[in-house]
Amino acid sequence: MTHLPHALGATPLERGACRFNLWAPGAERVELHLLGERDRLVPLQPESGYHQGIVESAGPGSLYFFRLDGGPDLPDPASRFQPRGVHGPSQVMAPGFPWDDGAWRGVPQRDLVFYEAHVGTLTPGGTFEAMVPLLSGLKELGVTAIELMPVAQFPGRRNWGYDGVFPFAVQNSYGGPEGLKRLVNACHLRGLAVVLDVVYNHLGPEGNCFSAFGPYFTDRYRTPWGPALNFDGPDSDEVRRFFIENALYWFEEFHLDALRLDAVHAILDASPRPFLLELGEAIRARSREVGRPLYLIPESAANDTRLLRPPELGGFGLDAQWNDDYHHSLRVLLTGERRGYYQDYGRAGDLAKSLREGYTYTGERSLYRRRRHGSPTQGIPAERFVVFAQNHDQVGNRMLGERLAELVCFERLKLAAGAVLLSPFLPLIFMGEEYGERARFPYFVEHTDPGLIQAVREGRRREFAGFGWQGEPPDPQGEDTFLSAVLNPKLAREEPHRTLLAFYRELLSTRRSLPSVGSSDRSRLEVASNEKTRTVLFRRWGPGFDRDHTVVVYHFAEAFGRRLVALPPGLWRKRLDSAEAAWRGPGSDLPDELGSEGEVELPLSPWSFVLYQSGAGEAWSD
Repeated sequence: MTHLPHALGATPLERGACRFNLWAPGAERVELHLLGERDRLVPLQPESGYHQGIVESAGPGSLYFFRLDGGPDLPDPASRFQPRGVHGPSQVMAPGFPWDDGAWRGVPQRDLVFYEAHVGTLTPGGTFEAMVPLLSGLKELGVTAIELMPVAQFPGRRNWGYDGVFPFAVQNSYGGPEGLKRLVNACHLRGLAVVLDVVYNHLGPEGNCFSAFGPYFTDRYRTPWGPALNFDGPDSDEVRRFFIENALYWFEEFHLDALRLDAVHAILDASPRPFLLELGEAIRARSREVGRPLYLIPESAANDTRLLRPPELGGFGLDAQWNDDYHHSLRVLLTGERRGYYQDYGRAGDLAKSLREGYTYTGERSLYRRRRHGSPTQGIPAERFVVFAQNHDQVGNRMLGERLAELVCFERLKLAAGAVLLSPFLPLIFMGEEYGERARFPYFVEHTDPGLIQAVREGRRREFAGFGWQGEPPDPQGEDTFLSAVLNPKLAREEPHRTLLAFYRELLSTRRSLPSVGSSDRSRLEVASNEKTRTVLFRRWGPGFDRDHTVVVYHFAEAFGRRLVALPPGLWRKRLDSAEAAWRGPGSDLPDELGSEGEVELPLSPWSFVLYQSGAGEAWSD
């Protein structure tokens, strides 16, 4: 008799019964402690390291703990809800929901435009329900996918989410599982996909009782955030099963469209059949079953194309990857900052290479790492890379959590937007970026252990030391630190924020309307750069070369200048110019139309970009 057909955790059955299934291979005796007017202790039956039982009068709403060999009450590692937080009992949850998204078929990968949001700070309400009124505006902006930072149960009411300790349980203070389902349903009705950030490289420190149940962790490796999960040691098959079942749970129970896998370079696994490969196979199988795309999008600092290459070529077959190289190349050109890992970047050629190949580092020596870094990207379409000018990491892991709007001028904000939204990659917008939100996004937590609170404070200081930042970081534990991160969307009605929002809307409209701009075909693009003039020229064309041909010139310089750029012969029409007065720019001397015989001299404004479209007759479109 096998345990595999039964889901982990609590599964409600008919007439108020519930099946409980717990992996605890080292326990001789496991009891279910049901709370209520009459507490009950129910012994579970051991089988192959699992302990199972069908219990009457334990339907949805029932609160419970597990006791191992007469020890203390412990929540269920596969808990579906923790209504009283990480230290409280688990709750049996009814499956299902009155879904209205039966016609939903997902978003094609090439059309994904992500909007990354932290549920607790996106709105003053800080809940899933409070997000729903924003969806229509995001759809109008041009967003096609809402990406949520982690919502697995964490300690307290405020946290980035990467300290989650119950991977199946939706954060109680956000609205729990029912709230998340209502949000997903509302998104799908508006044509928006939903992506969830999940953490499979570690579990948070407070409330983490997993070691009491089994060898979920290994001492063979260590992550920057604590013990590594056991994906390749003794009993690792059951650990893998736990996290693969978790991934499938998000797709099946919550109708999600994609998972963003946090920091997979910290998923340490030397087995011949790595966990990420097995996870990818399981999700692809599920995608075929439901008849719509389900995506896995890892984050990795390793520039390792094995994540993206198909299994038959030795890869893991995942769908797309967050691309830090593009961000770093763009950020240093915009700000001149060269501390920490930014020291590897700063040339126009760095951004040009990333535009052309995805990564900037594809095997070259990294000064910061003091070794070679990255792998070649030949054959990988541009739609396999997710790019951004800001995200939670690159904002929040600054000492003060400053957004780009606080660090650079308005012209550079527009230039950053153009570099991301007109790229051949999948673009990501960090919440509030589209109107130049000024609220910082510092790191925040709400722990109860004084020793842990102090350790978090000291850890943040050590992390910032490598960047040479001076001063004292905000207190991660302080409620004021959290409140300072709540967005102020009223800014979008004021200038220059209103114009920036309109500019983002225009950029995304342009991306949709010009096939070559929205194309991820790397065989139909050329990129050139000039270090002296700090320009990057990016040219793309479609199957109809004369009818669908665009050129973007990015100018990363403080001074006005006339730049000689290579432009194929023919007539070209200006489609978008960031320096124009209509976008609150300083004004532009660039002509609306120009003829080229192979080279043209362009009068470029400081910190600007221009998009020209080939001007062959029927090619004109507005």
